[in-house]
Amino acid sequence: MAQNRTRKIVVTGVLGAITVILGFTHWGFIPWGLASFSIMQVPTIIGAILEGPIVGAVIGLIFGLFSMYQAAVGPTGPLDPLFVNPLLSVLPRILIGPMAWLAWTGLKRLPVVGMIVSGIVGSLTNTVLVLGMLGLVFGTSAQVISVLGENIWKTLWGVAIANGLPEAGISAVITLIVVAAVRQIKIGKKQGSDL
Repeated sequence: MAQNRTRKIVVTGVLGAITVILGFTHWGFIPWGLASFSIMQVPTIIGAILEGPIVGAVIGLIFGLFSMYQAAVGPTGPLDPLFVNPLLSVLPRILIGPMAWLAWTGLKRLPVVGMIVSGIVGSLTNTVLVLGMLGLVFGTSAQVISVLGENIWKTLWGVAIANGLPEAGISAVITLIVVAAVRQIKIGKKQGSDL
């Protein structure tokens, strides 16, 4: 029991640190044309699959607090200052892990499918909740309207499709590779560290 608790603490610390490093170095964002795809949610998803919903929620909390910190000290985009609000920066990120874990729990008898679906669900949880909170909490603010236009929900749907779906695909692939390697799950002819 103590060994299990120690492993959970170590995994939380390591994946939380990776989240912060991805953010500080901007390695957590893959440039693509005018936009970039985020992989910041991936450590949270991996932590939830490996160690459960509480570990996933704590790593998501680290992700959210880091987002809030970045918004306060170094905003880079016109809407970044809004992320000092925890409803936008923290709450959606806390829920990434539990949602990914639920998907994994439902599909773990088919581990490859379960890992892929968990990566997609965790990533889409982040996308839908962040954009949804942006629309619900700040949708009538002049700052948001000036950036996203009068028809804010149409713009948010466009962002969800253009960025959210590719991010979900990238998250699924990375989650599959990392979790399969850690758990020594065979994919095709490769297994464990051979992936």
